[in-house]
Amino acid sequence: MTTFETTGARALVRARRRAGRVLLYAFLTALLLVFALPLLWALSSSFKDRSEIFAHPPELLPDPGTLDNYRGLLDGNPFWSWLLISTVVAVISTLASVVLCALAGFAFAKYRFRGKNLLFDIMFSSLAVPFAVIVVPLFIMVAKAHLTTPYFALVVPWVAPAFGIFMMRQFTEQSVPDALLDAARVDGCTEFGLFRRIVLPLLRPALGALGVWSFLNSYNSLLWPLIVVSEPGDYTLPLGIQALFGATGRQYDLVLAGAVLAAVPSLIVFFVLRKQLLEGLTAGAVKS
Repeated sequence: MTTFETTGARALVRARRRAGRVLLYAFLTALLLVFALPLLWALSSSFKDRSEIFAHPPELLPDPGTLDNYRGLLDGNPFWSWLLISTVVAVISTLASVVLCALAGFAFAKYRFRGKNLLFDIMFSSLAVPFAVIVVPLFIMVAKAHLTTPYFALVVPWVAPAFGIFMMRQFTEQSVPDALLDAARVDGCTEFGLFRRIVLPLLRPALGALGVWSFLNSYNSLLWPLIVVSEPGDYTLPLGIQALFGATGRQYDLVLAGAVLAAVPSLIVFFVLRKQLLEGLTAGAVKS
């Protein structure tokens, strides 16, 4: 009797696990569809005429497909200029953010100085303040300092984000042992050499994750460029696409074509840094 009860209990546990796994995969599949279907619809609609985009019932595949949307976008608008400005600004912002956040996170994690906890608490609490709240004060500060040059002004908000500093500090505490730093100091390594030769290689996964996050934040920004950029020749990609959408007739066909092309740099950055991104996101998830 005991053997039958044990076998039945094990079968029940396996059945529950199987049911839980089926529900998990069903939920993940539904989540995938929620995120993927709008992207697939945008890609498909970028090859349709404007009248076909709103056809009822909607058709997933264009019949026939056309490249007129892409020709109209590239021939009638400075799309490549928008793309170049957005990419350059995003790359500069990402490099500055990665370096400064790594330095600040290392300092908060491994150095003792007066007011460290207070400074970190103030910095960390700024995460609760929406960017829209500080847009006007930030613009006034930039304008009074006469630093409204588009390339400089577009980089300012993304140079040292609080989230990046917090992320680097947490990862440094977990991945950089104090004994290793002390041994390097005994061998005569300078503090900056310590950071460059020992800390940075150990922070590579977190740096990749922060780089992807910083690039996407800067590349996709609309609100800040909308405030600091006034000349059409200095438009970033989100501003340019917004101008197309706000034009007479709501040029959805050109907007969708622009959105598809705009996704290319983001996808390239993701695929180049995907290994570091996944390692950075999963770091500390499992106790050693």
